[in-house]
Amino acid sequence: MNSHDPARKIKVLVIDDSALVRKLLTMMLEQDPAIEVVGTASDPYIARDKIKRLAPEVLTLDVEMPGMDGLTFLENLMRLHPLPVVMVSSLTSDGADTTLRALELGAVDFFEKPHHDLSETLTVLAPQLAAKIHAAAGARPRASTLAAPPPKLSADAVLPKRPSFSGIPGDSPVIAIGASTGGTEAIRVVLESMPPDGPPIVITQHIPAAFSAPFAARLDRCSPMRVVQAEDGQHLMPGHAYVAPGDRHLIVIRDGARLVCRLHDGPAVGRHKPSVDVMFRSVAMCTGARAVGALLTGMGDDGARGLLEMREAGALTVAQDQASSVVWGMPGSAWKMQAASELVSIDQMAARLLALVASMGPHTFAKTSDAVQGQG
Repeated sequence: MNSHDPARKIKVLVIDDSALVRKLLTMMLEQDPAIEVVGTASDPYIARDKIKRLAPEVLTLDVEMPGMDGLTFLENLMRLHPLPVVMVSSLTSDGADTTLRALELGAVDFFEKPHHDLSETLTVLAPQLAAKIHAAAGARPRASTLAAPPPKLSADAVLPKRPSFSGIPGDSPVIAIGASTGGTEAIRVVLESMPPDGPPIVITQHIPAAFSAPFAARLDRCSPMRVVQAEDGQHLMPGHAYVAPGDRHLIVIRDGARLVCRLHDGPAVGRHKPSVDVMFRSVAMCTGARAVGALLTGMGDDGARGLLEMREAGALTVAQDQASSVVWGMPGSAWKMQAASELVSIDQMAARLLALVASMGPHTFAKTSDAVQGQG
């Protein structure tokens, strides 16, 4: 684990080939009195020397740079001298795919490249970047903000709580997975080990809207299951996993014997949209005990209350253990409030989820011709 002492400033090295971006990132980080930018570098070769001389605790790293690209540098860094890294990229489809690759290589998180609008950069984006640096400083790399945060809404703002549906005997259980920081990799590890005919899985990962479709496509390429970005009205089918779009809440509702995806454009819950709490609550209400919930690595506590609601409805619930989490905020919160019945390493998560599903006994899933509409 990173051993940063919270009593002293977090030392950050900013790596970007653009002098303007280096200046903007430095200005943003210096808004936080608990962060110190100890240096900047215009390319990986200069960065390599400054890492040795300045001993930074967190790096911000541009995805695309001349000479040695950010991914190659990151791969070498994680092999030789692992440090928490926050990737800085543009929110384009190409940038999204590259950033997801960076997360696979060991980056802790990513941040949208700052705009040239200085006012928005310092008042809106700076606190977001500072929060990611604070989380990264306490993260496990692999081998206070000045702006007042917006009010945190609960899941009630999107989905008022109702008594849980008891479920229909023989219903196929549903697996619900929530994650944030470090979750893109954790979810990949889980889905890679799922069988092609596994129970339907609904997934909420905190991710920008431009990244969610490429993220689902990347998961689809590495998983035996069919992985898609969820669409409104899709029927949940075995062998399929449904990823919440980055700008919509994913809600599961019941339509007779079938379960259906609904996308909700309500307010952010706990400052998150999509919200894990919202998805977990919907699963609790429409499936009762015929569900398994898993809360994976992530900063904050989104999903902890929703997982508790699932457990109170009779569902089986687990959380990722601290040793395998990049940030043990969300699963740690769930564990503290007894929302999860057990802690599971990410490498064992898929097997454990399938074992919990099997413990519910034989089941079937409604298969009709119209149920496959919109599956992609």
